[in-house]
Amino acid sequence: MIAFEGRVALVTGGGTGIGRAVAQDLAAAGAEVVVCGRRLAPLEETVQAIAEAGGNARADSCDLTDPAAIEGYAARLLERHGGIDILINNAGFSSHVRSARYIGAEEWRDVMDVNTLGPAILTRALLPAMIDKGAGDVVMISSMAAIRPNVMAGAVYSAAKSAARAYMEVLASEVRRHGIRAITIFPGEVDTPILDKRALPPDEEKRATMMMPEDISAAVMLAVGLPRRAMISELAMVATEPRDQAPDVAAAMAKDRIE
Repeated sequence: MIAFEGRVALVTGGGTGIGRAVAQDLAAAGAEVVVCGRRLAPLEETVQAIAEAGGNARADSCDLTDPAAIEGYAARLLERHGGIDILINNAGFSSHVRSARYIGAEEWRDVMDVNTLGPAILTRALLPAMIDKGAGDVVMISSMAAIRPNVMAGAVYSAAKSAARAYMEVLASEVRRHGIRAITIFPGEVDTPILDKRALPPDEEKRATMMMPEDISAAVMLAVGLPRRAMISELAMVATEPRDQAPDVAAAMAKDRIE
């Protein structure tokens, strides 16, 4: 087990799915964990699960699409903890409409705000303390849609995750000299609540072939647990067993989500 005693980790979108799994693993390894997101109830469930396992965590509510709210929240975090050692930019959001022909401006903006603007503003606010310390990890949970954009993931989600990847490449070029590692994880299909927004939400049989949140968390723990001299800049993950996605693609090309 990797030991993270004395480190503070912030996990956005830590109430469900990948975020919850990462928060639990970091806490189990000794980190003091903060989970944040818009909805407090699922975050508190994560904190309760961590506490029951003997870990240390707290939940904070923050609108990660509002730059002013993010900057105010970051200031409070720094006042409370002095700095964040491990930042997991995990909060994600996808559109109901996937087709490039039908996606509207409001959905486009919402997806971009959560997947690109929010992480950039939060990271910027927390970086100075990392730079002063000379160490830190910034992890972006992106998607295989950034590497292989596709209509099933959606036009805007693919674009947002591609933008997040580009952002992390620029970030890495600036902060590696300060001892900060910028790490991007690209999960393929993972059985999380975000799948419910798909044009054709997968059934239990299809979900059984997918990766689970704990699989992605294992990759995150590997990356942040390496000696400081080593860095995983990008890590792509896919399910071992392929599945026929033709029905999903056909549904995603329709204008409206299939109910």
